[in-house]
Amino acid sequence: MRDTGEGGGGDKISKTEKDQSWIPKIIKKRVCTTFVEDSLSNGVQCQCGGARDAHASVALGDYFSTAMVNHWDSAQHSSEYPTDAFGELQFVGVSRRHSYFLRLSWDTPPSAVYNLMTGNWGLPAPNLVVSVVGGEDRTKVKTWVREVLRQGLVKASQSTGAWIVTTGMREGVGGCVGEAVRDHATAASSVSLNKVVALGIAPWGMVHNRQQLVNPQGSFPAKYSIENTSKDFCCLDNNYQAFLLVDDGTVGRRGGETRFRAKVEEYISHQRTGIWGSGSIDIPVLCMLVSGEASMLERVDRSLKTCMPWLVLAGSGGLADFLSDVLENLSLAPASNEVDGEVGPSVDLKDRVAERFKKHFPSEAESDKLVERALSIYQNRDFITFYHGEQEGPNDFDTVLLKTLVQASKQRTSADASPYSEELKLAVTWNRVDIAKSELFNGDIKWRYEDLEDSMTDALINNKPQFVRLFTENGLNIMEYLTYGRLENLFRSVADGTVLYQLLQCRLVERLGTAPPVPTFSNLQDSSNVAAGNMKSSPVADISLFEVAGVLDLLMGDVCQSFYYDALGLEQTSSKRRALKRASKLLRSDCLYRAERCPYPWASLFIWAVLQNRSEMAIYFWEMSVESVLSALSGCKILRELSKLEDETETKLSMKELAQRFENLAHDVFGSCYRSNESRSFTLLITQSQVWAGTTCLQMGMGADARLFFSHDGVQTLLSQIWWGDMKRNTEVWKLLLTFFCPFLCYTNLITFRKQEDHQQEEGGGGPNEDGQGRDSDSLYGTTIFSFSDIKNIEADAQGATSPRTAAIKGIPHSHTPPKRPFIVSRWRQFWFAPVTSFLGNVLMYFLFLLLFAYVLMVDFKPPPPSGPSNTEYVLYFWVFTIVCEEIRETFFLGIVTWRQTMRVYIQDVWNKCDLVAIMLFIIGLICRMFESSYGFGRDVLCVDYMVFTLRLIHIFAIHKQLGPKIIIVGKMMKDIFFFLFFLMVWLMAYGVANQALLYSYDPRLDHIFRRVFYRPYLHIFGQIPVEEMDGNIIFGKEWDMECTDNVTLIQGGAEPCRSLSNNWLVVILLIVYLLVTNILLINLLIAMFSHTFTVVQANSDIYWKFQRYNLIVQYHSRPSLAPPFIILSHINLIIKRNIRKVPSLKIHHFVLQLSKKETNRLMTWETIQKEDFLTAQTKIQRNSDSERLKRMSVKVDGVVKHMAENRDFDHRLRALENEMEYCSNALSWIVDTLAQGSTFKPPRPPPTLKDEFASSPNSA
Repeated sequence: MRDTGEGGGGDKISKTEKDQSWIPKIIKKRVCTTFVEDSLSNGVQCQCGGARDAHASVALGDYFSTAMVNHWDSAQHSSEYPTDAFGELQFVGVSRRHSYFLRLSWDTPPSAVYNLMTGNWGLPAPNLVVSVVGGEDRTKVKTWVREVLRQGLVKASQSTGAWIVTTGMREGVGGCVGEAVRDHATAASSVSLNKVVALGIAPWGMVHNRQQLVNPQGSFPAKYSIENTSKDFCCLDNNYQAFLLVDDGTVGRRGGETRFRAKVEEYISHQRTGIWGSGSIDIPVLCMLVSGEASMLERVDRSLKTCMPWLVLAGSGGLADFLSDVLENLSLAPASNEVDGEVGPSVDLKDRVAERFKKHFPSEAESDKLVERALSIYQNRDFITFYHGEQEGPNDFDTVLLKTLVQASKQRTSADASPYSEELKLAVTWNRVDIAKSELFNGDIKWRYEDLEDSMTDALINNKPQFVRLFTENGLNIMEYLTYGRLENLFRSVADGTVLYQLLQCRLVERLGTAPPVPTFSNLQDSSNVAAGNMKSSPVADISLFEVAGVLDLLMGDVCQSFYYDALGLEQTSSKRRALKRASKLLRSDCLYRAERCPYPWASLFIWAVLQNRSEMAIYFWEMSVESVLSALSGCKILRELSKLEDETETKLSMKELAQRFENLAHDVFGSCYRSNESRSFTLLITQSQVWAGTTCLQMGMGADARLFFSHDGVQTLLSQIWWGDMKRNTEVWKLLLTFFCPFLCYTNLITFRKQEDHQQEEGGGGPNEDGQGRDSDSLYGTTIFSFSDIKNIEADAQGATSPRTAAIKGIPHSHTPPKRPFIVSRWRQFWFAPVTSFLGNVLMYFLFLLLFAYVLMVDFKPPPPSGPSNTEYVLYFWVFTIVCEEIRETFFLGIVTWRQTMRVYIQDVWNKCDLVAIMLFIIGLICRMFESSYGFGRDVLCVDYMVFTLRLIHIFAIHKQLGPKIIIVGKMMKDIFFFLFFLMVWLMAYGVANQALLYSYDPRLDHIFRRVFYRPYLHIFGQIPVEEMDGNIIFGKEWDMECTDNVTLIQGGAEPCRSLSNNWLVVILLIVYLLVTNILLINLLIAMFSHTFTVVQANSDIYWKFQRYNLIVQYHSRPSLAPPFIILSHINLIIKRNIRKVPSLKIHHFVLQLSKKETNRLMTWETIQKEDFLTAQTKIQRNSDSERLKRMSVKVDGVVKHMAENRDFDHRLRALENEMEYCSNALSWIVDTLAQGSTFKPPRPPPTLKDEFASSPNSA
């Protein structure tokens, strides 16, 4: 829906006009075409209410036929024409908000009108429709009726998302409803999900200033002014969102909209609630009678025959009081008598109804017909509920509405249905979990799974997490509920316009485009133009798990395998085209997988909720799912990837906030796990998940950019232990360097290593005589508190015996101790296979590489062949070749399935881009230096390339604890420099061009112009100012003595032009202003930006450094032990092992443990216990907070107020009972006196006397 402000854009208005241009072709108006004289107007006025002059000549033509007509009828005496009043309505001087309006005939199909309101006008589909009938006259509405409408009806409608239908006029009940809607809209939050829609259905002939709305092309908007009206016309109320102006051809006559309004109500009552009609019930429609005239009996009777429920405000006057008197006071009388098998109202009842009718409507002429209507209403009295507002109060009006609808639904439901199912569906539709808890789930009702199934789907689709929680806590088995087919239906209910909807549509088009043509494909193309409410004909109806898997692959494909491929029968294949063909073939068949149950239902629902950014529901599903740390990191990953695709700022911000919340949850839950058991928490970080497609917590945290999670002490402890391997973490660096150059020192006590016996003791966790239950359960998960060098050992011993450490990692039970390696081999591997040793080796060799590169460039760079290159240069080329080989290994042998994912992961790293630039520059320089013509250019490229290789040192030293955070700060400050350069370039260009034009009137040399416009003003900032050239009137200093000329020909030949001294004073002023701005303003601005960046980043620089440290540790953990150029030996060894010996690589998976199913379940159970303990602690803290205490106090106060209201009700009943007793006492006294005075009966004893016990008790005391 377009913006309804004053300054709406022209494009939006034209789009609205285009969307509603079809209205005159479908919607018609009515015009009186037969003049039927009104006997009371002396031939001046027609019975339609219009004057003779207002009728067309056709209406006045046939005098003979009109003379035979006694009564004017809209269907016979009026004709339809294209409507000329529709569009948007702006109330002049009252409100900036636009309303929609439409003039239409009384026999317009209600389906077209409903689709117009929900489709073109954008009104939300209602969960309830309350049609307020009566109270249309100008008599003052009672005060308690106003309160019921304001605090009861509108408030209840706001909580349920309802439409309130009235006449929409500024008089009577319509005006009261408009004021109540305005007050609640002002007080309600702008982001409220349930907004009240006030809909006015008024007779066109009663609208004051209706000619302001007439425009055959539509009004966008129409200016409508509100004035004091006469008794025959009324103004529209500006607080309504839409108006349906029903035209029956009359002018100044009420009641023309009654038939159309009843048809609209009946049509809406057969539509489904929820998004795209996905609810479990039809939209409930309730008619509420306020006061009313006797003629409305026909309206009430007809709707009751269609089982439409009515709520009557007893005591509001008019027809409402009459129905209350008849249906409540005569309910004990016999309702019918049976004569010859036919049931009808008794004669006595009819007389009593007629008597009460004359009492309430003494001036009504046609009383017999209306009494028959009243008797017909009496037969359907079960659909009518009376509300005594003066006695009950407006606070619980929503409960009254619910009970009214439930009572009516019980009359319509079959005997097989659950008696409480309709009440539950209504509670779900209105999102009233409080009513459901107090009335339906209080322990008195035993619910079946079948009763909760539809309501669960309704609650999921329409985002009602409290009901989802309530159902799962009261017997709904989620394992039985969630099948793959139902999961697909949930994804099909995604609202259009969201990022998820667009992604699913892109995947669907991709699948349908690659599949062979099917008969329904063209239908899908045509159905894209159908209204969004028709779900069956929408393309979204064909969304399957394959499209969902494609979206998840787009968001998480860099860290996870493909989701739902097992359900679809697809392999984790590298060919995307093959997967598309197989999926298309599968989805054209019977799709038997849809009847299967999801193995991990909570995780699937969690993904579904996170993809739609439903925070409360996603949090609940996270609480219920297993692998809570990984699930929270996965939600963080999905939301941050979606936020990059989202265009709306508010939605993007909410996604980022929810992502940060999930990261905090992952951090806190892992902290609870780490405090409980360090070893298990380390295993938790690296265990491969079957729920989340084979990823680990560390991999998902890295993909989710979860800096806070990586800053946790537990994660850093694991990374530090991996970094140091089997060496003590407090080993000095000089010892490592010394051992690096003297390798045999590793066999001495210079460096302290952990003993293998300590490894086994930690892994065993107990004595050899302990049984399975008494043994430390850490061994069941694989102790990861030590190094990962044993993972590397597995590669060498893959065909040999399985070590205890290997068994622990793989989850294989072991009962014997395998033979150990010799001390010489094991100690050698402990030192050289540690990532820190590989890092030091690469650093030292990289320094040697830079020295060699510098030596070649400055000393030994010989001419092109055949004179060169030199031997040292060939060594340099080989060295770079080994670096390229290592980059290829890191890029394409990471274990990722597809090449696209491989390149995406590689390009995401900034330093990989730096490596790519350095290698490409080196190749270009190498090629160019081999030819005489490009020799100089090649050497220049290599010089620049040397700078790029040198800058690579910044990344190498990012592992340092002091340098790492500072590097982060420098990187952030680089962004500030770009902003500073932008401002500087603006001033530099402005001053440079003006200065050059003032000093030199003509100088065509482009190189000099560029230097004087850009280069020289830049040097001015640093104090290099040629005063003798710029100031021609210099008194102190050196004068400008350069030879120059004013001859244009010589200047074009390259001579130096002379300065122009006429505007020298302006040059000096510009120089002063330029130096003032650049040296004082911009430089201090840059310093302030640096200070702000340092202050902001300094607090989080440690977190950033810990996060980036993971990448470096992963890189050097996966690298071979040898550094370039000797790394070529490791590459040859890898080629032999992978391609010839066929030894699989385990280092290809960074820090991944594959446990058995039993051990994985036990680990998940332990993690779930820690999560529950964390949630319990958080709930306790929240309950003790001030806000929760105030909330509980408010609930208690409300309960006290409710009890006081009930006490007042009891007091009222007691007074009524006292009055009845007094009446009975007086009646009995009268009977006694009458019998005593008569002579017919002679009593055997005198009448009893009343003993005054209260009066006699004090005397006796």
